[in-house]
Amino acid sequence: MKPNFDKIDDAVLALLHVTSFTEGSRGLNATRAWKGHDWEALNRLHAKGYISDPVRKARSVVLSKAGKRRAEELFRRLFCD
Repeated sequence: MKPNFDKIDDAVLALLHVTSFTEGSRGLNATRAWKGHDWEALNRLHAKGYISDPVRKARSVVLSKAGKRRAEELFRRLFCD
């Protein structure tokens, strides 16, 4: 059985929405999420431009504007009634 990595990436991005939080002030807000997910999936999401580089000392990643929008969309589609 060959896994569909795009579907895996969608699920991980939706789960990043669950752990996301806003950090910053004065218009410099950044949406961050805890990066406790599969490293290969996080690397693919970074390559797609949805998150900052996960290979850093920080325990969280920054979601890009497109990543934040897509994460919320996927969360609603996959996990809401």
